[in-house]
Amino acid sequence: MGEPQERRAVISGAAQSDIGRRLYRTGIDLTVEAALRAIADAGLTTADIDGVSTYPGFGGSFGGAMGAELHEALRLSLNWRSAGVETAGPLGAVHNAILAVATGMARHVLVFRTVVEGSGGPLRPGSGGGGGSAGSAGPFQFMIPYGAASAACWVACYARRHMHDYGTTRTQLGAIAVNGRANAASNPKAIYTEPMTIDDYLAVRMVSDPLCLYDCDVPCDGSTAVVVSHRDYAPDAPAGAVGVNAIGTAIRGRPSWDQFDDLTSMMMRHTAASMWERTELTVDDVDTAQLYDGFSWLTLAWIEAMGFCGKGESGAFVEGGANIGPGGPLPLNTSGGQLSAGRLHGFGHLHEAVMQLRGTANIGVEDCEVVAVGAGGGPETGCLLLTRGPS
Repeated sequence: MGEPQERRAVISGAAQSDIGRRLYRTGIDLTVEAALRAIADAGLTTADIDGVSTYPGFGGSFGGAMGAELHEALRLSLNWRSAGVETAGPLGAVHNAILAVATGMARHVLVFRTVVEGSGGPLRPGSGGGGGSAGSAGPFQFMIPYGAASAACWVACYARRHMHDYGTTRTQLGAIAVNGRANAASNPKAIYTEPMTIDDYLAVRMVSDPLCLYDCDVPCDGSTAVVVSHRDYAPDAPAGAVGVNAIGTAIRGRPSWDQFDDLTSMMMRHTAASMWERTELTVDDVDTAQLYDGFSWLTLAWIEAMGFCGKGESGAFVEGGANIGPGGPLPLNTSGGQLSAGRLHGFGHLHEAVMQLRGTANIGVEDCEVVAVGAGGGPETGCLLLTRGPS
């Protein structure tokens, strides 16, 4: 294969806007704040930015802000741009930017994801966040009549099947939530920081059995932005450039939430496999994992997909929290993740990965050199393998 093209790119800048439960600020306001911070972090100016990439690319509370809005607000002059929802999950916007830089379409691409779900109303009216509407002719015609309008309902079915086949328990699911809450206590931007025990988790109300309130991520307002640059800029990046070792984008099964061939896993099984096919590194090289926790079970699915444990063994792997705590073999979601720090749609995990590799994270993993990042669920998944310095 030769050198993977993604290794021609680095993340030269990363930043976030203010993050809060209800900030009552517009999406473009938050986006401009994060973007200007990320550009400055990269040691660049707006005049250096020649590409913009975002997910999902449309407005409203789910979209937060559009690329065209940022283009206009910062008066950018672009050679390349991308925005869209049909990518390898939210990190697809980062993948697109990496490939644009690798192929010479742009040199410095500003990538962002903005959410205003804390104060902006429902994710997508009539759909509960899954796309379409109650009257659509798509997959929702088979879900809405049964009340399955929310992704919580769909993921709950996967979680229950995993429990049936492998003996996974709610206490094991709770380990993801408790670990995230403990880590969030060190994150000044986290939404929920008060201590939580496994007994607290088990006592809270059910949302969609077996998922309770603490299994669900926390709606918030905020924006995350990164600058993807050509690797030859790495020596000039003042805060330190993060290398892109491999990306995972594969979708080798049916593009469906409910018609996948294995209802104890999701597309991250193929996405992660495609990432490992593009690198000489292995799971043993990973120092910390920042894995999507839109719902706690999704994190279990990512742990198995990445190969950190065997099929069906993720519940036992996380039980008690020793393996995934800051001092364990796989420190997980060290910023608090989406369950406690806030639902930044996978970009919070990406930001935390950059901070870990730079040595500036609130909970630092000692000698961190390799971070695995995964985001999304169902058929909408994507991942990255990042390194300290260019790969």
